[in-house]
Amino acid sequence: MSTFASGRSGRSGRSGTPARHGPRHRPSRTSLFVTGDFPARRWPTLLLGTAGGLLLAYAWNAKLVDDEIGFSSADALLGHDAHGTPITGVLSGILFAFVSGLAGSFTACNIAAFGAVGPLVGQTPSRRGRLLHVARPLGWIFAGMAPVSAAYGALVGLAGTHMPQFSTAAGKGLTPRSIQSMATFGLIGLVMVVLGLAAVGLIRDPLAALSRRFPNAPLVLVGALIGGFLIGRPYPLFRDLFRHAANTHNPLYGAGAFLLQSIGNIAVMALLFLLLARGTGGRLQRRLAADPTRISILTAAAFLVAGVFTLVYWDVRMLARLGYLWFPPSPWG
Repeated sequence: MSTFASGRSGRSGRSGTPARHGPRHRPSRTSLFVTGDFPARRWPTLLLGTAGGLLLAYAWNAKLVDDEIGFSSADALLGHDAHGTPITGVLSGILFAFVSGLAGSFTACNIAAFGAVGPLVGQTPSRRGRLLHVARPLGWIFAGMAPVSAAYGALVGLAGTHMPQFSTAAGKGLTPRSIQSMATFGLIGLVMVVLGLAAVGLIRDPLAALSRRFPNAPLVLVGALIGGFLIGRPYPLFRDLFRHAANTHNPLYGAGAFLLQSIGNIAVMALLFLLLARGTGGRLQRRLAADPTRISILTAAAFLVAGVFTLVYWDVRMLARLGYLWFPPSPWG
């Protein structure tokens, strides 16, 4: 009897016809950025993300962004020539740190934060709920950014005058400051590319094991990458702050000033996310939730564009400007 029952358990009502199993097993989420809902065709996402990063690296005009947008914004907020006026004290340095961070928020690297928040914009029933749903991941990003920015600022306060970023050396070849920028942004770009490949299912999720214990670890990592921008950034207003913090030899001031710089750098982006969550009335969330693969595509594309741009602009394009290799120059670059 038991043999007969077990034989029938593997069949449908018709003799000899295999039973239909339930829905096909879907890959499980391994971290916040790797949902398991991958598109059927993954390579187009890789190709389009890579092409977007290459195009951005080709077209990016640092002089326009730093001088026309950054300096103009900082001058308007401070009420004087931000780059040409010396920082005279701690209080003016604190104000300068936040304002220069705001002025420098228009950077292609910040697109990575959009990729970080993209997977978390699910449906919530109320306007307040939608705002909290976006504010929480931004809080975790800040938790990763703050210690990196503060620690580097404290280091600058202790030994900044002996660090490569303090140097004003210029020449036809690589300088200590440019080597530091290339190494920092090269590593950041590589991490973003890996996150993008994992998000679309082309490689294993490198954060899977860590995320099992600390589910918000991917957001903390993105925050640490944003904080790491300061380690390599040659933005003129940031270098003004760097040199002032180094000359004070005050690690507490350095930590506070660099932290405010990073806060200013993401403040505009955070405000845009909150306004987006409030203004769309949940429509964007519903569109993403209607097809879960859209979240994977959005996340992967954001990381790939940002990662390829960072690698190519800061390493390949810089080496091309110095004559070590070839990269097509833009007419306005």
